[in-house]
Amino acid sequence: MTDASMSDTSAGLSATDKVAAGLAKRRRKQTILQGLGLSAIGFAILMLFILVASLVSTGYKAFTQTHVTVEVYLDPEEISVERLPRGGFSDVLAASMLKIFPDVEGRAQIRSLTSILSNGAQFQLRDMVVRDNDLIGQTITIKVPASDPFDQLKKGLVDRETPEELRRVNNQQIAWFDALAERGEISEPLNWGLITNADSRFPELAGLKGALVGSFWALLVCFLIAFPIGIGAAIYLEEFAKRNRVSDLIEVNINNLAAVPSVVFGLLALAVFLGWFGMQRSAPLVGGLTLSLMTMPTIIIATRAALKAVPPSIREAALGVGASRQQVVFHHVLPLAMPGILTGTIIGLAQALGETAPLLLIGMNAFITSAPEWPTDAATALPTQIFIWADSPERGFVSRTSAAILVLLVFLVTMNGVAIYLRNKFERRW
Repeated sequence: MTDASMSDTSAGLSATDKVAAGLAKRRRKQTILQGLGLSAIGFAILMLFILVASLVSTGYKAFTQTHVTVEVYLDPEEISVERLPRGGFSDVLAASMLKIFPDVEGRAQIRSLTSILSNGAQFQLRDMVVRDNDLIGQTITIKVPASDPFDQLKKGLVDRETPEELRRVNNQQIAWFDALAERGEISEPLNWGLITNADSRFPELAGLKGALVGSFWALLVCFLIAFPIGIGAAIYLEEFAKRNRVSDLIEVNINNLAAVPSVVFGLLALAVFLGWFGMQRSAPLVGGLTLSLMTMPTIIIATRAALKAVPPSIREAALGVGASRQQVVFHHVLPLAMPGILTGTIIGLAQALGETAPLLLIGMNAFITSAPEWPTDAATALPTQIFIWADSPERGFVSRTSAAILVLLVFLVTMNGVAIYLRNKFERRW
């Protein structure tokens, strides 16, 4: 027995016992760390589940829309070819409803009855007649949206047990609606209008078409500006620029710009694009320029990281066979770094798609009832459309707000999925 072991033994604890105690302590700390990590992941998954579940539970009702089937006689005395697109379309719809409920009398009761139909029903009928004048004088069957209170009633969002004075629909209107349902005139098909319609003051007619097209134009402008400039700047800084204080200062500022709150870019765009250049408010062109300022630092950082990931041996081999510096970069390094560059670009664009604050400052939260045809037309974007609907007092916009968020999440997940696919497909391992 050595002197050391004898000393430990004399202290009442052998060296083996000390090692075993130390290992147990390390394992205990490792177990605690793993537990904390798993708890954090579990908490994040729980929050994500609660978010998605709350959105789905409130938003799924917006993907269907209550419709009323009505037989309409297009009375030539009310509608004539000479007066189109004007005409008594609301009157012929009222006459059709009175034909179903002949006992209804008086202006107030007729107005109460016809309020079952959406205000957009007359415009839907008008568009049909404008497309085909031969319909005048005929009896046609059309499906028109029910107004928001009755859409809520059909979906069970209006409690029939609530006192009548506290409901948006009275007992008589509920009786008429139930009578229509018993006749099979009420249906609840998929709400394609949520995607194909532009915004409206009436929830049953409001859709995301204008916001989707506006977001498309804004992202296209953002991509066309941020992608080439961002990649060019990253290539110069990483491959050609000399390392000195100026390049270090530029690098620090680029990293800082990536962390600047997006509302600051909105203020910058408000001052420069709208204030100095006098560009049109609410235009996707201005939105795209603003988002490109915000996205460019992200693209530069991602591109530089992708360029750094290319092994130096690629550059040395190309230089060794006589390639110029430019040929090395554009023929060998850049193609190998392109998966990482595309991944960073798509993630940057996905971040830009969800930004609201800079677009609010340049007026892309205006009420626009048609989709933009060009980037210079006034428009909204998906996040600002969600903001508008969330701020609307009508109850029908509650479910549409959740549905719009789900649509936005689908686009974001799709873009991230494309980024992962490109990275996995073209990634090279050395």
